[in-house]
Amino acid sequence: MKKILLHSVYTITLASGLLLSACKKPFLDIVPDNVVTLANAFSNKTEAEKYLYTCYSYLPDAGPVSNILFFGADDMWTYRANNYFYQSPWKIALGEQNIVNPYVDFWNGGNHGKGYFRAIRDCNIFLENMMEGESYKHIAYLSPDMQKRWIAEVKFLKAYYHFYLLRMYGPIPITDKSLPVSATPDQVKVKRDPVDKVADYIVRLLDEAIAVLPAEVPNRGTELGRITKPAAQMLKARLLTMAASPLFNGNPDYASFKDKDGQLLFSTSYDASKWEKAAAACEAAIQTCAGAGIRLFEFSDPFAKLSPASIIQMSIRGSVTERWNTEIIWALSARTDATLQTYSMADRIDPSFPNATYLSSYMAPTLRIAETFYSSNGVPINEDKTWDYGRRYELRTATYDERLNIQQGYTTARLHFDRENRFYASLGFDGGLWFMQSNATDEKAWTIKAKFGQPQGKVSDQFYSETGYWPKKLVNWKFVQTNSGFNTEVYPWPEMRLADLYLLYAEALNETGKGTEAIVWLDKVRKRAGLDGVVNAWTNYSNNPGKFANKEGLRSIIHQERMIEMAFEGSRNWDLRRWKEAVIYENKPVLGWDVNQRVASEYYRPRTLFQQTFVAPRDYLWPLREYDLTVNTNLVQNPGW
Repeated sequence: MKKILLHSVYTITLASGLLLSACKKPFLDIVPDNVVTLANAFSNKTEAEKYLYTCYSYLPDAGPVSNILFFGADDMWTYRANNYFYQSPWKIALGEQNIVNPYVDFWNGGNHGKGYFRAIRDCNIFLENMMEGESYKHIAYLSPDMQKRWIAEVKFLKAYYHFYLLRMYGPIPITDKSLPVSATPDQVKVKRDPVDKVADYIVRLLDEAIAVLPAEVPNRGTELGRITKPAAQMLKARLLTMAASPLFNGNPDYASFKDKDGQLLFSTSYDASKWEKAAAACEAAIQTCAGAGIRLFEFSDPFAKLSPASIIQMSIRGSVTERWNTEIIWALSARTDATLQTYSMADRIDPSFPNATYLSSYMAPTLRIAETFYSSNGVPINEDKTWDYGRRYELRTATYDERLNIQQGYTTARLHFDRENRFYASLGFDGGLWFMQSNATDEKAWTIKAKFGQPQGKVSDQFYSETGYWPKKLVNWKFVQTNSGFNTEVYPWPEMRLADLYLLYAEALNETGKGTEAIVWLDKVRKRAGLDGVVNAWTNYSNNPGKFANKEGLRSIIHQERMIEMAFEGSRNWDLRRWKEAVIYENKPVLGWDVNQRVASEYYRPRTLFQQTFVAPRDYLWPLREYDLTVNTNLVQNPGW
């Protein structure tokens, strides 16, 4: 018991060590693994820096099965085989979340989740050894500037971990400092704080960090991935946009959600000023990014012979996969590996290596996502008055003029024709082309042939695309297949990039009644994608030409623009929740092509892979583990669970 009390309450169930047998692991683990060495952790610069990196070590991975980014919503699917047994995020999309052993549990850490209260605890330990209240301690082995920078980085990380928990669980306990050794059992049974209070606390931490952090890392050779001012400002913008969104801003579904003392955990009234704060945070972040030279990525390679359209497509792909490109605000260094690319890549696509290397094609975008991308005119395909939406599943054969996106003479679905460049940049599909560095020119890009028995098609109960699509966007263009496997360039995961920030700003501006200004920022993203601006596109091609002229219509445009630009980067999972639109999209069947068929007329029949069920408001927030509620009786469960 003494051992437990010597350490922090970053642990809502310190009480479990005091009130119950220690036969079960506390749900917010409060005892560090390195208890014995903690006294020496700040004895010199080397040891202190190790502890700084410990605070970084909890950042989420971007592996295909270990991250809620890819499989928690309706945009990505996979084959069952043995995948189901270890795919915790996918089980959430399958409607199997539970309170006994929750999937992707960031509260305790488990089922592909990390223990973020433990992460916060380590951040607090670091800060308590570097600061005395609001003052800096004298640390002989650190220069004052370095000490301030390290503290600012850890304040950001502490804010990030709180933000991550807030996004998942709603009201959480603010974990600001350690409890003293003399803490009583009642003191350690902490309560959940209201959403607005948590958001305000995160903003305070970020503001403190922003005042100190550098605009760029001083040493790009050794410090890429470290926190900078633009990253902190974008996190603030992301937080405040989320706090202003329907899930968190006067949500009537949570009007009776209170703690055991009767305190409301969600505000019951809509506050328009939250959008003003979000817009201001976005604007400040954009200005800082501009000063730091951060700009939308544009592909350029003197050895690649590409058409203008292919260059645009490579710009889209490169914004994610090009290492430390100009658009990156913050990337998670060393948080990805080649597995993400092998799970996204179609096997045997290089005809020089016809033998299977078992690139798994594990990650399969759904038909709904394929239909979300715009037509080549830059409007939704069901709105484009020149695009035959009703015949989208019928067959069409590619001509010479279409050869750079679809193999000339190949018959595929009409859905794949006359689409915007982001469609071809983001998706691989039957008959589609996949340009890589080893092709040298887009005239020699590889072709996907995905029907049953074809090189990229299904030949067994695994190693195939369940939907008939591949997330091309996630594969670095330097990926090369060999006789024995593959070679590729691993890239850091782009946790924050500029296009995302522009779209957040457009959203906030529109919600504050500044639609004309919002369109300016939308059009910056659209221009890089090779599209006309919103006004011209809707005026000339949409059957709803005035859609952009009012807040509701422009909101719909902004939402779809985010779904397209940020496809396969994890935004859809969180955006559908904060907009309260998951109940719309995740109560529909998940569709793919009939990959068990050999001929086009049978292959191109939409096949229902699963009928999703999303229960509102229950599924908007993660459940707390049932055991935790028995240990800490001050906690309350999220509504519906």
